[in-house]
Amino acid sequence: TPKMLTRKIKLWDINAHITCRLCNGYLIDATTVTECLHTFCRSCLVKYLEENNTCPTCRIVIHQSHPLQYIGHDRTMQDIVYKLVPGLQEAEMKKQREFYHKLGMEVPGDIKGETCSTKQHLDSHRNGETKTDENSNKETSEEKQEEDNDYHRSDEQVSICLECNSSKLRGLKRKWIRCSAQATVLHLKKFIAKKLNLSSFNELDILCNEEILGKDHTLKFVVVTRWRFKKAPLLLHYRPKMDLL
Repeated sequence: TPKMLTRKIKLWDINAHITCRLCNGYLIDATTVTECLHTFCRSCLVKYLEENNTCPTCRIVIHQSHPLQYIGHDRTMQDIVYKLVPGLQEAEMKKQREFYHKLGMEVPGDIKGETCSTKQHLDSHRNGETKTDENSNKETSEEKQEEDNDYHRSDEQVSICLECNSSKLRGLKRKWIRCSAQATVLHLKKFIAKKLNLSSFNELDILCNEEILGKDHTLKFVVVTRWRFKKAPLLLHYRPKMDLL
């Protein structure tokens, strides 16, 4: 029977699989080492790799000189953690909002909490208004289309200056760009390759402070870890790819 197939699992039975070994807290911005697939909080792992080049769990060497290139955001794991731990995502979003308010900065659209459509939906229920399923579905479809056409303009934005530091490549005509903080280094590689008519974006390296950036790093991650106390724009350099020894 269905009851016989149902098995309840207590949260502490799986805590070891959804917590960070470095801080012993639940995973936030889960980041996985590509060499061994062990996962940690991004901020914990980045801080650890500033002075180490091995995995904190199994001690395998990630890379001799550029370990940060071999870690990546694990969206699937983070989604699992948020679904398993009640209230964790809401608490984390609240902390981020308080952080931006404390600095007197505008809260990015992706962590504001309730969207306008959600607020309108709640307000309509408070006022006793009801809508037919057909009208509701139509409005939902229109709202979704508007969100899709937003092109991440409501995201936190990052100003970037893309400079060429190689005589083998030409500079961009428009080196100043502004884009979503959720964009990755890979997006920038594709953008530069298209502008320079390169056959493949894999031919490029992008650097910040003379350090090669991993393709999965978001611009927000780059700003926080390598440009935190410097003024905008974020200065990045590109050059032909060099094989690391």
